[in-house]
Amino acid sequence: MLGQIILVFVLVWILVLRWQRRHMISLSHKLSATKHRPLPLVGHAYLFLGSDEDRMTQFQKLGREAFSNDDGVITLWQGHRLYLVISDAKLAEFLLKTCLEKDDALKCLQLMTGNGSIFAAVNIWRPRRKNLAPTFSPKNLAHFVDIFSRQSVTMVEQLQAAVGREAFSIWQYITTYTMDSVCESTLGVSVNSQKQSEQPFLKAFDRCTQLDSARLCKPWLQNMSVYKMTPSYKEHAQCRDYIWNFVDEIIQSKKQSLKDEKVSMAESHQNMKYDGLKSFLELLMDNSGGCRSYTDVELREETLVLVLAGTDTSAVGTAFTTMLLARYPDVQEKVYQELQEVFGDSTRPIAAEDLPRLKYMDAVIRETLRLYPPVPIIARKVDKDVTLPSGITLVEDCGLVINIWALHRNPRYWGDDAEQFRPERFLEAPLSHPAAFMPFSYGPRACLGYQYAMMSMKTALSALLRQYRILPATTTEDMKPLRVKFDIMMRDVDNFTIKLVKRL
Repeated sequence: MLGQIILVFVLVWILVLRWQRRHMISLSHKLSATKHRPLPLVGHAYLFLGSDEDRMTQFQKLGREAFSNDDGVITLWQGHRLYLVISDAKLAEFLLKTCLEKDDALKCLQLMTGNGSIFAAVNIWRPRRKNLAPTFSPKNLAHFVDIFSRQSVTMVEQLQAAVGREAFSIWQYITTYTMDSVCESTLGVSVNSQKQSEQPFLKAFDRCTQLDSARLCKPWLQNMSVYKMTPSYKEHAQCRDYIWNFVDEIIQSKKQSLKDEKVSMAESHQNMKYDGLKSFLELLMDNSGGCRSYTDVELREETLVLVLAGTDTSAVGTAFTTMLLARYPDVQEKVYQELQEVFGDSTRPIAAEDLPRLKYMDAVIRETLRLYPPVPIIARKVDKDVTLPSGITLVEDCGLVINIWALHRNPRYWGDDAEQFRPERFLEAPLSHPAAFMPFSYGPRACLGYQYAMMSMKTALSALLRQYRILPATTTEDMKPLRVKFDIMMRDVDNFTIKLVKRL
């Protein structure tokens, strides 16, 4: 009897859900569906079971399916929600300018960042972005190159132990360089992770992102009540609390320093503006109207976003570039010759004015980001009915997945050699469409730290290549695409393994 009651309840629930989603179901019939069959209740979520590499493989396949269609779109179901997977630049541009709300699935990433602007609702994001934008001015960014330069010297020194040895993972060296650079420029503190084998802040940070990426593709875990019953939640909460406490202590220290500074200036009757190097945290306090404008929680949320985006994006981009330079020695030699033109045989530190002169390196980094974008997908929510240029109307509550990995390989915009690594394409002609290249997203919610990340990557690679030659892990390195995995950011399955040789 109880079983029959449960069965009736489930059937009624399914019928009600289908009625509520009738417009979404109707829309799905107007667009091309993925070739994979949806299953009851979970839809296509089963496709993303398995390892991080399996998940990335599915995103790649779905992206290729999408750009094989004339409209660059396919649909799939995640539980009871319809998602559009988009690999076309024109459509992506329209949607990223029209649909500004982040998708509901991304709310699971807010467990660490809270209402930080990267995942926040539009009403929170809009005023915060206005306050954040001035901190990324060219003048401020130029100051931060001094930090990148100093930290890159430490990275090169640490790498000496690996020179001439067997193949090794360069990831730890690069990610600790970016962590030290980001913490000093964002928080104004030195965490010295490059010289510590186990840096607890970085370790907690990495673990949170791993747990978040696994949860993101499983709709049954996106409900907080359900997730709290899993062992993963307890581990995530422990790591998150460590990160929050670390940042909160820094915020209190900075606020006290600002108070002390004001008292000191008042006592000495000095009214000159402070022209020294300030961290993003201090600049954010200034640009938001001082300490009274943002609460401590809001300051923590925004600094965590800067640490998350700045550390992983720059590290992944730099690491993939080293892998491709190892595979293409002719390209590496061109980059080195350009460095010789700028620096000669000197050992002087890298300065902000050097970076614009590295035009070929810039093209190499961009081509790397095209083929291996650190953020391979971004997701938005249709918060009201939207009529596409094709005349089809997207209904409220649909999800949008902009498949950047596939969009960057779409032959419609990149030609028949779209799969090839050819940096010269960024020097030969402008983009065929402005949204064909979006490694840092696109539109109003594009990443503010794009130039910051590019400067960090150029500085690290310049320091590395001035001292060392990068070789592939094996002498029989094939030219197949690198094996990659989805871990919020896209990473190399083999953890960026290379060899280094000292330049003579």
